[in-house]
Amino acid sequence: MNLPNILTVIRMLLVPVIVLVFYFPYSYFNIDLMSFQFGNVSLSIVNIVAVVIFAVASFTDFLDGYIARKNNLVTTFGKFMDPIADKLLVNTLFIVLATRGIVPAIPVIVMVWRDTIVDALRLTAAEKGKVVSAGFLGKLKTVLQMVALIFILINNLPFELYGLPVSDFLLWSAMIASVLSGVYYFVQLKDYVLESM
Repeated sequence: MNLPNILTVIRMLLVPVIVLVFYFPYSYFNIDLMSFQFGNVSLSIVNIVAVVIFAVASFTDFLDGYIARKNNLVTTFGKFMDPIADKLLVNTLFIVLATRGIVPAIPVIVMVWRDTIVDALRLTAAEKGKVVSAGFLGKLKTVLQMVALIFILINNLPFELYGLPVSDFLLWSAMIASVLSGVYYFVQLKDYVLESM
């Protein structure tokens, strides 16, 4: 297994680690969680650890693609697993945050639906020999999701101190980009999906 694929696997393995950070039974083991105060905003050590893990995992996404392209190490495994690792990381964290009431459920549901539909479209088209790479909107969606998650995890600091809802703006922008990119994929692939109707 080459280095880019190892980085992809590491990114996937970090997903359950982030879930464990949020759902570990700290009180059962009498672990007191520290929190830090920034003006009127409190930031738990859980969020800090989660954002560090998420940042490392997100960096591996950039790094594995860069190394694969630069050193001609692109593999079928990498093409297949890299987008899966990305979606596992982002969607799992969004779901965790939604179930804990930290983010609203609607944008999360929409983004998960979009990913499910797009994956089905791409799989159907791939079976017929049509491959569609990620377009600008798809890449923008991923960037907005990752940046939104970072600001959500750090409780919108430093913007929260000034009453600026930047994390909310990024979250809803990610949802809009997600829907638009989903429409783009559907337009590109609809002939392959609808031909048998």
